[in-house]
Amino acid sequence: MGIRNKDKGGEKGREKGKENPNRKADQNILILTYFFVGLFIALVLYFAVFLTVKKDDVINNAYNARLDSFSDRIVRGKIFGSGYEVIARTNVSEDGSEQREYPYGTLFSHVAGYTGKGKTGLEALGNFYMLSSHVNLLEQVYHELTGQKNTGDDIVTTLNVEMQQAAYDALGDRRGAVIAMEPDTGKILAMVSKPDFNPNTIAADWEDIVAETNTSGQLLNRATQGLYPPGSTFKILTALEYMRENPDTYEAFQYDCGGLLQEAEYTIQCYHKEAHGQVDFTGSFANSCNGAFAKMGLSLDAGKFHQLADALLFNTALPISLPYNKSTFSMNTGADTWEVLQTSIGQGMTQITPIHNLMITAAIANGGTLMKPYLIDRVETAAGQQVKKFMPSAYGSLMSAQEAEKMAELMRHVVTEGTGSALRDASYTAAGKTGSAEFETGKETHAWFTGFAPAESPKIAVCVIVEEGGNGGKAAAPVARKVMDVYFSQQESEE
Repeated sequence: MGIRNKDKGGEKGREKGKENPNRKADQNILILTYFFVGLFIALVLYFAVFLTVKKDDVINNAYNARLDSFSDRIVRGKIFGSGYEVIARTNVSEDGSEQREYPYGTLFSHVAGYTGKGKTGLEALGNFYMLSSHVNLLEQVYHELTGQKNTGDDIVTTLNVEMQQAAYDALGDRRGAVIAMEPDTGKILAMVSKPDFNPNTIAADWEDIVAETNTSGQLLNRATQGLYPPGSTFKILTALEYMRENPDTYEAFQYDCGGLLQEAEYTIQCYHKEAHGQVDFTGSFANSCNGAFAKMGLSLDAGKFHQLADALLFNTALPISLPYNKSTFSMNTGADTWEVLQTSIGQGMTQITPIHNLMITAAIANGGTLMKPYLIDRVETAAGQQVKKFMPSAYGSLMSAQEAEKMAELMRHVVTEGTGSALRDASYTAAGKTGSAEFETGKETHAWFTGFAPAESPKIAVCVIVEEGGNGGKAAAPVARKVMDVYFSQQESEE
């Protein structure tokens, strides 16, 4: 009896020490269940995000070949200006053939874009919306039964036709770009690029436009894709970095300008060797003194300067929907004297697009916060019922409110006592920065102006580049003024 009890006790001990295989299997099944439940939840969340946030971007992607098949049952919608002016429409003939028409011809060529040879501009940006139809259900059913196409939705843009015309006319037959936007909303009011093309005849003109012998770059939207040395407009960044590195002493800066700065074996000269005399920090900026800013640049930390440039969206993706090129800033720690001198005055390897220059200006005008630029205000049915409304959206802060206020003050002095005199006697106050950017030996400089108005409460920001225009104050600033004049004339008529 004792032996049997001992054996039973041993068996119980072995059973107690041995892991239950059924229990282990249950745990594995539970882990696997949790894993698949987690995957299912993640999948549901992804589809929720896709349907609410990313759906339109994916469907409207230029690589989505299936989108064009929508035209088999939908007549492409219209593109309107902000005042319901027809920028693009589809005319349907009695035989059912369709022809895209651009009533303003070359006026909106780059920003409105074209169809047929691919799609560009707003034709690409709003492709999904114009090939979607929200006509009433009865009308859709009737069209389906009768084999007719439904009318696509229309897009109402932020573009002001009168301002677009003013920018177009002011630029004339010169190459370059003009862009205007509201700094507190991001609405793009005008966008002109020249040389241009006629979207009505794009198919017939195509071979000539893309021919190797044609070097005009007509299809290039210089407003968003044109890369240029920023010239003296870049002194906005140099001044900001100098302020950051010398917060207590920058206002005490002094420089005696004789028209030339000699640094070791290098020489920096002011525009046409103009001698500015004794200038302080504000005077250096207002008169765009190259010697003073080159001197400032030599005292700056190149690594921190690069960080500032990156923070102000150089070498970075821009928050815009149109195709664009990234602006570049390459100077970094270890840069030699010549690179520092050139970079500090907006020359050297630095390049910027007009839209990017405008964004920096708009951020200053808006207290340091950049609003994302946008072109489509809303989508409507053919009957005028709103389908989708686009609202202003902030990208983020590019600088502090105090820094923006100081930069705005400096830019105001450019107009009141410096190189921006073309806007000095305007009926409104204005602030800005001119630039004359060297790009090739023996050729005239590119002319820049970037600014905003009213200076004390900005409502519009404008950037102008005139290729080989020479002096920014004489060639570019007057173009910006004509655009601003129209804007404020409209404001007065509405009051």
